[in-house]
Order: sequence, then C-alpha cells, then structure tokens
Amino acid sequence: MFHTWLNLNMLAFESQQVIFLRLMTLAAGGRDAQREAELMLREKVLAASQSSVRMAGGASLDSVVQTYRKTVRANARRLSR
Repeated sequence: MFHTWLNLNMLAFESQQVIFLRLMTLAAGGRDAQREAELMLREKVLAASQSSVRMAGGASLDSVVQTYRKTVRANARRLSR
C-alpha cells in the first residue's frame, strides 16, 4: 500500500515538471508548439485507453501508475533538451 502511495505522489511531482515544460513550449508558439499539442493529445487518449484495458484485465493500480511514470519521465527528458 505504501509503495502505491509513494508512486502516486511521485507521479504528481513528475507530472508538474512536465506540465511546466509543456507550457513553456506552448507559450513559445510556432511549429514546436503545434507538434507538442498534437503529441500531448494523442498521448493522453492512448494512455487512458491502455490503462482502462489493463485495469479491466486485472492489472494493479500500482502497475498502471508505474507505466504512467515511465511515460512522464520520458516526456521530461525529451522536453528538457
């Protein structure tokens, strides 16, 4: 139970970093902002559908959160360049 709680809190923390980086990209405008907006929308729809299928299939909340964290960390690395 504690591990799930920790993962949820880390996801919240890491997500805030990605939100900040994305807002900076969107605020700059241009082609990069358009590409980021499209990627963000596509990514969110895909993540929601995958998570729904995994949860319906019996996956634990912790495993779903860990998957989200991997995606968020990858976004943070990409946006930090």
